[in-house]
Amino acid sequence: MAWLTGLDASLWPFWLWLVFACLLGLVIGSFLNVVIYRLPLMLRRSWGETDLPNISLAWPASHCPACQAPVNWKHNLPVISWLFLKGRCSSCKNPISRLYPGVELAAGLLTLLIAWRYGASFQALALMGFALTLLALAVIDIQTRLLPDFLTLPLVWAGLIFHWLYSTPELFNQAFAGAVLGYLSLWSLYWVFKLLTGREGMGYGDFKLLAALGAWLGAPALVPIILLASLSGLLVALIMKLRKAWAGQALPFGPHLVVGTLVLLLGGWEIAELLMLDSWLLITSWAFTL
Repeated sequence: MAWLTGLDASLWPFWLWLVFACLLGLVIGSFLNVVIYRLPLMLRRSWGETDLPNISLAWPASHCPACQAPVNWKHNLPVISWLFLKGRCSSCKNPISRLYPGVELAAGLLTLLIAWRYGASFQALALMGFALTLLALAVIDIQTRLLPDFLTLPLVWAGLIFHWLYSTPELFNQAFAGAVLGYLSLWSLYWVFKLLTGREGMGYGDFKLLAALGAWLGAPALVPIILLASLSGLLVALIMKLRKAWAGQALPFGPHLVVGTLVLLLGGWEIAELLMLDSWLLITSWAFTL
């Protein structure tokens, strides 16, 4: 990730750059809600579920899923419209999910933090696109247990192309190795687990997601990402177990890979090294309790 430390000089007043980045994230977050809702439906319809609506990311226009009333432009402003409408449809008064403003706020916060950490540059904009795609993938995986190729595969290519155009040959080699090793590491783990237990421990989408993470952050980032993801998954499992909300069912791993990546991206290697030590201790102690 050495390329992240040598960013271009700021082209704007810093406060204006932060405002722009936050507003950009909020606006893109509104579109991410469309992707999160519609893309799984589009995939399921393509797999033969013909009872689902025939939709695309662009058509039909935004509408209430309960009463089908079109959403007026002034009711489609990120976060503000949801607050103004008090979380209800302006036509039928049915509740609007809190997920919509939640995704928009998360997107705005992500772009703000990236802008603050990496300054005003094309590299920062590229990282924003990377992080926002990860946000959409995490929410889709939580809701549907899917990591669509429509998002993961372009993310792999985007990372490789970015390094090819804007990084040194050495860093491009790290990105290429990261994509290959990211895929093969989880693919190998999947088959070892399946041969030993006869069960599938994860889906192929996880392999492609880790390949994308390696393509963006390089092969050296894979180990801390996996360890941080394991720590995140362990903490979620412990919380669910304490709340008696977990009966040993498989949990999606994609969101935890996203958490590990964002910690590394925003916190840097120093925080990652501290958390990795804790993760080793927690994972080891958890293993002895099984």
